[in-house]
Amino acid sequence: MYVKKISYGATMFFSRMNHRRTGFQFVSPFLFILVFLVLSGNFSHASEKYDPIQTGLLVKFIAEDAIYLRGGRAVGLAVGQRLDVKRKSVQASGNIDVVPVETDSALVSDSIATIEVVSVATNSAVCEIITSAGNIQPGDVAFLSEEDSEKLISARATAELRRYPQTITFTEDNPLEEEARAGVLTRSLPEVNRVSGRLGVEYNTILDPTGTGVDSRQIGIIARVDFTRLGGTYWDFNGYYRGRLHSRTRGPEQETLTDLINRTYHLSLTYNNPWSNWVAGGGRMYLPWATSLGTIDGGYLGRRIGKKVTFGVFGGSSPDPTSWNYDKDRQLGGVFANFNVGHFESARLTSTAGLALSGVRWKTDRQFGFFENSFFYKRYLSVFHNLEADLLRDFSLSGENKLALSRSYLTVRIQPVRFLGFNFSHNYFRNIPTFDSRLIGTGLVDHLLFQGFNGGIRLELPYNIHLYSNLGRGEKTGDTNPSLNRTFGLTLGRIGFTGIRADFRYSRFNNTFGSGQYRSITISREIGRFLRFNIRGGQQDFASLTTSSNRSRWLSMDSDYYLGRHYVLGAGFTVYRGQTQNYDQWYVNWSYRF
Repeated sequence: MYVKKISYGATMFFSRMNHRRTGFQFVSPFLFILVFLVLSGNFSHASEKYDPIQTGLLVKFIAEDAIYLRGGRAVGLAVGQRLDVKRKSVQASGNIDVVPVETDSALVSDSIATIEVVSVATNSAVCEIITSAGNIQPGDVAFLSEEDSEKLISARATAELRRYPQTITFTEDNPLEEEARAGVLTRSLPEVNRVSGRLGVEYNTILDPTGTGVDSRQIGIIARVDFTRLGGTYWDFNGYYRGRLHSRTRGPEQETLTDLINRTYHLSLTYNNPWSNWVAGGGRMYLPWATSLGTIDGGYLGRRIGKKVTFGVFGGSSPDPTSWNYDKDRQLGGVFANFNVGHFESARLTSTAGLALSGVRWKTDRQFGFFENSFFYKRYLSVFHNLEADLLRDFSLSGENKLALSRSYLTVRIQPVRFLGFNFSHNYFRNIPTFDSRLIGTGLVDHLLFQGFNGGIRLELPYNIHLYSNLGRGEKTGDTNPSLNRTFGLTLGRIGFTGIRADFRYSRFNNTFGSGQYRSITISREIGRFLRFNIRGGQQDFASLTTSSNRSRWLSMDSDYYLGRHYVLGAGFTVYRGQTQNYDQWYVNWSYRF
């Protein structure tokens, strides 16, 4: 259109000049043709949206495994594209960014390397070497692969054909930009189809050192998996499992300390799609919105209402021996509603309420409501509170039902600076907790040992030294002088040049369900990348309303020896001496890492 207007104006100008019989009458036809060709050429180039496709890019310089090219997004490069590097018999000038396609092929050698674009700017790009048959040097020329060249030509040709007579707005993503992005090769996110873990078989034996002849032989499996975004979906499979496949026992079978600890691990398959309203999960796990209910062997199904509210159901058995109302034959099920608002980077609030039924061997013993609330503000403040209230029958008042508070736990953590933190808590039980008392010395049930108000501090010192302590007054009904509960701990992140990490802990408690003390030590060390070991030991004294004083001592060790990249040989033992149990447990396992 512009060329036609200019041509018409030029024709009228030269006509008037000829009419006046100036010197232009001899050259006007030639000037007209010249002006027309120049203007038409300029406007045709100005109307193009892209520069002509250039596929030969000079190697600017090399740093370790990174190749820097002269030319980037302006000439059509994108992350994920692959290029063949060739060498010219006469190196190109360093001032030239792009070598034209029509460069004499006789001056270019065979391919000496294949590189892939990992980062791109307007006029430069960074690539990594995929394959190499020689050393790449500055001045070498990188050419787009035939496949990427065809995609680039097709994308530009399609873009040139798009002409719109008016401005178009979109309430969501621009479909034209989505089409353009679809044609660009990109790497998958690292979490998509990520599969790593460890699978193996284990043999262990349990012997009674007292000479009673009680022993057992067991074959089991161990599994540690981290599968994310399976098949490109939003299903994840994560966790750890260690259990028996076959057991041969002579005499009464006993559950060891190792068996109890193994039952605290989690292994679950979960679905959480940010573009879907549904969430689901199954296996051995916590209910994500109410961890205070403890571990369940079962599943949950939930539906989001908007971005802040989730409703759901859950059910399963309750096998966690660290739970305050533990029973190996307990079942649990119910409904819940969760509300959350805020962000992890600033302030965040999450609140859950629900109703549940609990029973032992399918006979209901509890009907209760549960409430769990958490508030977080960056790393400086966190507040957590969970509460359970049972619906009880009051036989003294014509059989009417009433609500009674069964469980309440509040904790507040304040960390004003990175190396110093404070915590305050209040713990209440209406009934006597039924967790497995053999776990007291492991530290897994510390949150159940202290009742009433408690306060603590954690201090991080130089040289990876950590000190922590907790103090509280344990009050029991009828006590005139409440006792002082206390815990002291010291963690050494690294002991001198040995590389050993150690943790020492002492705790003394006195509450409504029992009293006692324990001492424990944990030592761990990693030697290079091929050997790891842990040593744990301790002593605990515990007296409850149902048992007399019970003292036990234990020592355990486990180690892993990594044979190459994929194979692991593991071995360990546990020696346990107590008034109710005495045994020696040994195990060895062989596993494959992937």
